Amino acid sequence: MKIDFTVNGNPQTVDVPENMPLLWVIRDVLDMKGTKFGCGQAACGSCTIHIDGDAVRSCSFAAQYAQNKHITTIEGLSTAEKLHPVQQAWIEEIVPQCGYCQPGFMMSVANLLDKIPNPTDEEIDDYITNICRCGTYYRMRKAIHRAVQLK
Repeated sequence: MKIDFTVNGNPQTVDVPENMPLLWVIRDVLDMKGTKFGCGQAACGSCTIHIDGDAVRSCSFAAQYAQNKHITTIEGLSTAEKLHPVQQAWIEEIVPQCGYCQPGFMMSVANLLDKIPNPTDEEIDDYITNICRCGTYYRMRKAIHRAVQLK
């Protein structure tokens, strides 16, 4: 099935099976490796991207539903000139340990800050449901509050 959509501001057309998870379109067809595979069941959040401004777990989002959508991956979160405030805060607070899940976390947090510009700890807990096996949650919370300051 031919699917037309925009990824990080660039128009794309792919010919893939309609039920192929968008994660694999991004990683294997478009060769953008920042979005990670974690669980394949939309539970861990490693594959989080933005679709038309909403955080979506791409491992369970069929490619056919991406038709005419605007998609942002971790590669498109920043500009060539400047990191996104969430990315900058992640660096400043030295958040990652292994780092595998961090692109998904950053995408979820960027979406949270678009919706709630200055979230409370309770709002962070309610909204950010991604999983980090290394347990860097404390540093992530500090980074989220730092990103608010950087915006």
